[in-house]
Amino acid sequence: MATDIAHIKQMMRAVTGDEKHDGSSHSTLDVLWVLYDRIMHYDPKNPKSEDRDRFVLSKGHGPLAFYTILAGKGFFSPALLPTWGRWDSILGMHPDRNQVPGVEASTGSLGHGFPMAVGMAIALGIKQSPRRVFVLIGDGECNEGTIWETALLAGNQHLPHLTCIVINNHSSSPDLGDIAAKFAAFGWAATTINGRSHQQIYEALSQTDTTRPTAVIAEIL
Repeated sequence: MATDIAHIKQMMRAVTGDEKHDGSSHSTLDVLWVLYDRIMHYDPKNPKSEDRDRFVLSKGHGPLAFYTILAGKGFFSPALLPTWGRWDSILGMHPDRNQVPGVEASTGSLGHGFPMAVGMAIALGIKQSPRRVFVLIGDGECNEGTIWETALLAGNQHLPHLTCIVINNHSSSPDLGDIAAKFAAFGWAATTINGRSHQQIYEALSQTDTTRPTAVIAEIL
């Protein structure tokens, strides 16, 4: 069981052979670590328990950090990590919910994971479940029309248990400007944080609005 992020980084280096692993994963690492280490409610021995929070990696083209944290938290053996990307491995270049314990949605095509997470939040609301839904998207992904259609729907549905994390490593072209203001215009409670500060990440992800979904824009500079 991984006890700190240094352990997670060591596990990733064992897979990639160097410190500079896949950039798409590196940008998500701190947020995912805080989310799984200090925020989310889950049971790695019973990953389909109804009494669990849900996480969707809509930024599915960079799953290495996600896989490593799932392994570090006991969803599957860390011994599988070196098989990442092999044709016979469950750890594909995009996460597969039918293959990898702890993966809620098969993602990779940009803009698809966010609407699935909103569907989960609506379903949990109908069930009157207190469980939360987290979804992580990238700034480049925000060029997809489905992102803003989904943001508008979620804002109108008033989903207080839904949190969208936007990893803004400024890879989008053209520049998206103030992403938090855009989410706020669609009816979200939105804030911008330093995406490397574990304290800021923890504080932002700990908070929920009583009537609106929450957007956390994690700046990666």
